[in-house]
Order: sequence, then structure tokens, then C-alpha cells
Amino acid sequence: MGPAAFTAGSLGEADRRAGTARSGAPPGQPAGAPPEPPVARRIASERTYHGDTVIDEYAWLADAQDPETLRYLEAENAYTAAMTAGQAGLREAIFGEIKGRTQETDLSVPVRRKGWWYYSRTVAGKQYTVHCRRAVRPGEDAPPGTDDGAPLPGEEILLDGNEVAGDSPFFSLGAFSVSPDGRLLAYSTDFAGDERFTLRIKDLVTGETAADEIPGAFYGCAWSVDGSALFYTTVDAAWRPNRVWRHRVGTPAADDVVVIEEEDQRFSVSIGLTRSERYVAISISSSLTSEAWLLDAANPAASPRVVLPRRQGVEYSVEHQAGPDGNGRLLILHNDGALNFELAQVPLASSVKGEGEAGGGPIAGPADLTTVIARREDTRLLGVAAFADHAVVYFRRDGLTGLRLLRTDGSEQEIAFPEPLYQVSPGSNPEYATGQFRLHYASLASPDSVFDADTRTGALTLRKRRPVLALPGAGRYDPGDYEQRREWAVAADGTRVPISLICRKGTPRDGSAPLVLYGYGSYEASMDPGFSIPRLSLLDRGFCYAIAHVRGGGEMGRHWYDDGKMLHKTNTFTDFVACAEHLVAQGWTSPDRLIARGGSAGGLLMGAVANIAPQDFGGIVAQVPFVDALTSILDPSLPLTVPEWEEWGDPLHDPAVYAYMKGYTPYENVRDQDYPPILAVTSLHDTRVLFREPAKWIARLRATARGGPFLLKTEMTAGHGGRSGRYDAWREESLVLAWIVSTVQAATAPKAG
Repeated sequence: MGPAAFTAGSLGEADRRAGTARSGAPPGQPAGAPPEPPVARRIASERTYHGDTVIDEYAWLADAQDPETLRYLEAENAYTAAMTAGQAGLREAIFGEIKGRTQETDLSVPVRRKGWWYYSRTVAGKQYTVHCRRAVRPGEDAPPGTDDGAPLPGEEILLDGNEVAGDSPFFSLGAFSVSPDGRLLAYSTDFAGDERFTLRIKDLVTGETAADEIPGAFYGCAWSVDGSALFYTTVDAAWRPNRVWRHRVGTPAADDVVVIEEEDQRFSVSIGLTRSERYVAISISSSLTSEAWLLDAANPAASPRVVLPRRQGVEYSVEHQAGPDGNGRLLILHNDGALNFELAQVPLASSVKGEGEAGGGPIAGPADLTTVIARREDTRLLGVAAFADHAVVYFRRDGLTGLRLLRTDGSEQEIAFPEPLYQVSPGSNPEYATGQFRLHYASLASPDSVFDADTRTGALTLRKRRPVLALPGAGRYDPGDYEQRREWAVAADGTRVPISLICRKGTPRDGSAPLVLYGYGSYEASMDPGFSIPRLSLLDRGFCYAIAHVRGGGEMGRHWYDDGKMLHKTNTFTDFVACAEHLVAQGWTSPDRLIARGGSAGGLLMGAVANIAPQDFGGIVAQVPFVDALTSILDPSLPLTVPEWEEWGDPLHDPAVYAYMKGYTPYENVRDQDYPPILAVTSLHDTRVLFREPAKWIARLRATARGGPFLLKTEMTAGHGGRSGRYDAWREESLVLAWIVSTVQAATAPKAG
């Protein structure tokens, strides 16, 4: 055993500086000598690419099995606990507020599928969801429900997550699918947080779990029509879902057959059963290109057929809509010559039946498509859902989402919503022949609401609005007590960047209000304005909350994404800084009261803005942060690296990409300057952003930078999404919110002397 991986005490000058907060004591702690932080051992490790040699002194922190690494992470946890010990009362208060505002025993709005209402419910004191169903009663058109969340009369419990989880500190479902005939349930479980699932089958008639057990499955699965076969996916050594398998119910997993195997490391596979239940749909996609295959769900042994052979840079998705002849048409959403996508159709002259390995050849070619909805520069088409006598298109325009009804008689209608800022999205709609469309609606002020839209008229029927309970001694929650605003920052290149903001009415505009600014900006993922019960604990303490809709996301269309990826990635960071500075200039807050927050790729954003504009922020929260991006993207053996080259570029083979990424990767660019306090949260079993990234980042900040303090909290039994149980997740969120409140208080408190 070599020298200790870390030490405490006898710190050098850099460590002494880093261990002292701006106020001279940990936020929420009494004044005095703060605890001493762990100091990571520095071991020179060379990395050379394109003639550039880099010394990474913390590369040894990569091994999750190394006892020294684990001891170091535990020491960091102990340091974070000591530095935040004075926040314990505030954490408990915030946890109590989250719990007190939440209806702990609750029931989702049941969804109809054939002769059953399917729903889930939660029980006070229990961590996980209970999945249930109840038979549809004669004349019962509207979904049943109970105000107090109690079980419905006649309920069947399909799966109780609390019973399955048992005493495990982590539990997650990767698949949950009832066979078309309602007899069987396929479900998969993960007890470590590494997103490797074991797939099982439960007989819903007898209640028995079958002997079938499939280890190593990935997310999702799809049934054949008769329930005799189950299709699922597995991953390769780089954690890329690359194979689709067919499992015959009642046979050993060793006998399962590969249906499709994707060799190109840029592409991943996924599966599902079309709503019409005619086809098992297989999607093969990279960041830039996609390909769909269909397999006759009534003939699970058949070979699948490709819909449109892949062409580099062309993305498409497929929905089947049956016609009077039984074949119908395919609705195809694609971007071939349409940056924001357009909707096309192709008739099915005959059913899709595979023949041999080739599966009978392609179903269509580009020339066979006819346009249903033409491309528009101001509207990004996101998806389409097909039903027996209508289809629903999901789109984005002016930074907001929307829904458009397409009826078989040729009429169309966009559904209207009342608030200036909101998000709307399709709900669960498994029933193919229906006149109702389930959707979800929320805004920064309006709790999540479930509506059914009448597809003939567009009229909305509210089925349930998420309850927000009153805290003891407080009035009931009223959305009218809050103000929602859309602000526009101007980036350095003149681009206008939207900001969604909420605060209590009457919040001063003199710079005295604290504010949390959230950002993400990658993968065309849009951070739409939605509701959050935990956020109320900030708003009711005088905070504003804002979302910076920076480039790299998809809020303003496909070009918004393209302008924030690859060799345009730094636009994401400068957009966020422009948003922060705009909010200060407009009097919403001031730099020492402004806390930045982001996670995963949004954690990369946090690390980048900490380097380029540390003076703009009073604190930064980075959750599962992708802060050592260049090291990860250089290693094709790591999970997700090769598929990520179409998002970030390929620094392994392209010197220009290497130089560009090296110029912004947070870990590579930590420097000797003042940084605000930083809280990094990660998980030991995260397979998407490895724990070593924030561990190395915090170690280098301590050794190199001034300011801080720099804190690292590692969940030792969780994955990318953090702790799995709802009460555990509330505890984790309470820790973060208490740190945010205390950091602002410490920064703005009168200084002694």
C-alpha cells in the first residue's frame, strides 16, 4: 500500500485558501475555524493526444473498487457533513415543508386499456409506487378516482414497489408492460443504480412470478399480440443498447434469439409495441441518424423489415394507423430537407411480414412519402401519436409546447392553453379506438394537471390537479400569489436568449432578492417551465427562480440545438452568463445573491461558467456534473463515449475538436482565481457521468483555486438519478436547498469588524 490517498490537517496555502468560505466560516455555521478538508493525493499521470501532453494528478480516483478511492469519497462526505452541520435545522424545516405540502397517499388518474383501468398510487410512509388496475364497470366512461388516494374498490395490485424493493437502499424499475391480453406482466428491476436490470414475468391471473428470469436487460420491452413472446434489449461492454432479443415465455433465457444486432457503435436500439398492436417497432438511432424496423406482432418468429434505410443525417420516427382494409398507413416524422421536421405518410399495401434475414426489403423509399404537415421555420415537430380515427401532433413554437389534433375527416385543431408560460405534453394513451386524448399541463405556478381532450371538439376536461396541501398555520396554495415572467437576455453575438422566471408577487426589483438560475443546454433537451413543490420552499423565502433556455437545448427549434453543440458548444456557456448578467441588470437579483444550478450536462455548464465568470455567482450547485468531459470523450471504452461524438465532436481523431474541448472542459480549466462556494453531488454507481469527474474536479479546485468552500457529496448506493425512494429524494433535495439558502445568507450577512 502506498502513501495515504488523502490527508487532513497541515494544509498547504492552496488548501487553506480553499477551505475558507467568503464569510470566513461554513454557511450556516458559527464563526470560527472551519473543518479541514480532505486533500487528495497527487500522482502524475500523463495523457498525450495530437502532440499535447497533459498531466492529470487525480486520475487515480477512477477506480470505484479501490479502497483508497472509497475512503477518500467517505472523507469528502464527512467534510461536507461537517461544513453543513449548522444547516441541519433548516434542512429539517425544508424537508417538513416538502412532505407537508405533498399528499403522501395519492392516486394517479386511471388510464383505460381495453377492459381495465390502470393506475398507480402512493401510500404515506412508503417510498415507492404501487401499480394497480381495476376492471371497467358497465357504463363507466370517466376514469374513477378517490380524493384521499385510497385504493379503488375491486383493485388488483399488479406490483407493489415497496414489497419488491424490500430493505434494498436502491430500487428502480426499467420496464413495466402488461401483455395485450392482460394476462402477463413483464417488469425489470435494478437494486444498485447501475441501470442493469433483471427482467421477470408475472402471471396476473395466478399472481405467481414465472421461472423466466433475464439478467442484464436494458430499459423497456414489448409483447407479441398473443403474449407468447417478449422482446427486450441488452447492452454491450460500452453500455450501448445494441441487441434486440426474442424470449419465448416459459423457456430459459439461454434459448433467447437475437432479432437485430447493431454493430455501428454510434447507434443504439430500442423497442415498443405500436398502439394499433400490429407491429413491434424497433428504433435504431444515433444523435444524427435513425432507422425504424417493423415486425409483425402476430408472428413473433418473423424477421423485421426496415421502413426507410438509414441515410446519414436523416432522422425519422414511425407511427402505424390502421385503415378499413386492415393495413392503413405509416405516419413518418422526419427531417429530410426539413430542419424542424415535417410529417409525412406512406400507405401500407400489405401487412409487414418478414421473409428470411432480409425481412422482405424496405417498406418504402423517400419518393413514396407524401406530406401531411409541411416543415415550418417557427415550429419544431416533436412527435405524433396515431389512433383509430385521429392523430395528435406534439410540437414546439415560440419556446412553448403544443398539441394539434388531426382528424380523419381532414379537419385540424390546435388546443389552446391560458397561461403565458407553461408546458403541455402527451400523457399515457394506450387505447387505440378512443375519442379522448390524455395530456399533462403545468406551469411555474400551476401544479401538474391531467386533462382529457375531446378529439372531436378539442374541449378539455380536468381529471385531476396535483394537490398542494397547506402547511400548518399557512393558507392554502394559490397560484395567484406568484408572478411569472418571460425575460430575454442578449448574448455576446446578439442572439436573444429566453428566460422563464417566477417569484412571489411584490418581490423587490432592487437587486436584493436572491435567485436560483437553472440551466442545461445539451442534447436538444428543453427545460420547459413546470411546477415543483420543493421550489416553493425557496419562493416563500423570498427567492426568485429562473430557467435560462440556453442554446444546446431545443426550446427555440432545431437550430437552437445546432448552435450549442460540437464546435458551437461555448454558446451554451456564454448564453448562461448573459442570462445571469441580464437578471442582475434588471434588478431581479445581485451577483452575491445569485445561485447557479445544473445537473449532468447541465453540470458541465456549471463548471464552465464557474471558470469563465465566477464573479457573476454567489454559489453553484452541480449535480452529477459532466466536468471532465474531454477525458471521458477521449476513451471509447467508456459507457456512451462513441455515441457522444455526434454531440460533442470526436477529440480522439480530430485535433480541432480536441483543442476546442480542452478550451472549455471545466476540469482542464480550473485556475488560480476566486470561485464562489460550490456544492457537487454525485453517485458512486452512476454509469452516465462517472463519479470520478466531480471527485477530480473538487480535488483540483481545492488545490488550485481560491474562494469556495468546495464540497462533494457522493451517494454511495445510487445512480445517475440520485436516491430512488421518494422520501430519500426529498432529503437529498432538502440538503441542496438548505445549502442554497445558507450560502446566500452567509454571503449577504454583515461582516464582523
